[in-house]
Amino acid sequence: MSEIEQQEPWRWSEEVWRGHVERVRAGRSLLPAAGPGRWPDGARVAVAISFDSDHETPALRDGETSPGRMAQGEYGARAAVPRILELLDRYEAPSSFYMPAVCALLRPDEAPTYVEHGHEVAVHGWIHERNTLLAHDDELDLLGRAMEVLESQTGVRPTGIRTPSWDFSDSTLDVVRELGFTYDSSLMADDDPYEILQDGERTGIVEIPVDWIRDDAPYLMMERFQSLRPYTPPREVGRIWRDEFDAAYAAGGVFQLTMHPHFIGHRSRLLVLDELLAHIRTHDDVWFATHADLAAHVAPGLTD
Repeated sequence: MSEIEQQEPWRWSEEVWRGHVERVRAGRSLLPAAGPGRWPDGARVAVAISFDSDHETPALRDGETSPGRMAQGEYGARAAVPRILELLDRYEAPSSFYMPAVCALLRPDEAPTYVEHGHEVAVHGWIHERNTLLAHDDELDLLGRAMEVLESQTGVRPTGIRTPSWDFSDSTLDVVRELGFTYDSSLMADDDPYEILQDGERTGIVEIPVDWIRDDAPYLMMERFQSLRPYTPPREVGRIWRDEFDAAYAAGGVFQLTMHPHFIGHRSRLLVLDELLAHIRTHDDVWFATHADLAAHVAPGLTD
């Protein structure tokens, strides 16, 4: 950070604060034109379900290696993932799984199993690192190696990335472009896909936006020695997500959802996802898409 940027923000010149705002920005909307051809097979809405299979890595990243913390993460892979895959199979809902490379290395069969069930596997960092604490070269090295691990295990080179904790550094977009990703799913500037701009210039990168409203962690995360406690009953979370889907359906847009196996995969919580998918399936005109499929479908908008 320069000497100027170390000043109190109210002392910044317009050039400085405008530069921060414009570094990574939302460009043109990539929502296809309204009408029967917006989504495949005449669907009215696109549904993009995703899971961040973090398991033990958030604790490992912070140097928390107690057996208790490891067991909490292990639950996601051991108990939750099989339940989630069965549920997605039952509702014929292809989804996207974002996986830190360390998780893939701990269980080499997990990522291939996602692919066997018809799901996408995409990059989610090396050990759930915090990108804003990394230099460009370290971020490039970790994400490059993560991509190689997932490709070697699945036989498919990932096309998408979700940064760990949605932590997007000043270097992240450069790294995304250098590694050849076609889409990102870490930013929050819209409800529907858009093109990312860098310093006002078009990048050709599709953004599939996320939001904390459509994420299970803010509602269900628990930290024993901190003040972080679940404060929303799971069925209330389900009501919020159902309202989000209904609004996306009414608008003919995208309903995107992010979950974590070690949070949503508990029995009383997975019931909420079951009920949500059942509600979505009461509509005949729904397109369930992986994030990669969604990015590919809207990508022609980049050349319009």
